[in-house]
Amino acid sequence: MIVVDSNVLAYLYLPGEFTEAAERLLEDDPDWHVPLLWRSEFRNILAGCLRRDLLEFEQAQAIQHEAEALLDGAEHVPESRQVLERVRDSECSAYDCEFIALAAALGTQLVTMDHRLLKAFPTLARPLGTAC
Repeated sequence: MIVVDSNVLAYLYLPGEFTEAAERLLEDDPDWHVPLLWRSEFRNILAGCLRRDLLEFEQAQAIQHEAEALLDGAEHVPESRQVLERVRDSECSAYDCEFIALAAALGTQLVTMDHRLLKAFPTLARPLGTAC
């Protein structure tokens, strides 16, 4: 079981530099968990792709649907106190700290490429492409 951030999900569904690493991660550990916030962040990533004409509307809708199916039953609402404690102890946004707080609550790690999270929470966060 791992927590993944919204960008790792984007790497999985939107072909690019880190797509292979995201696919390997899913093969190695398909038990992905996320805070409910991921939906808004992921839709925002898709919105950027739509605006830059990288995706058609139907493609974006299909990707969102597939990602929601992947994470069905694995969405959580982290405790506010846990999120705010991580905000207090870092320079990370409350949005990012939702992912870290969830990883801590589930007793696992967050997989991310966010350098600020990796630096602030080295025991809770690991970069995409590294072993557990």
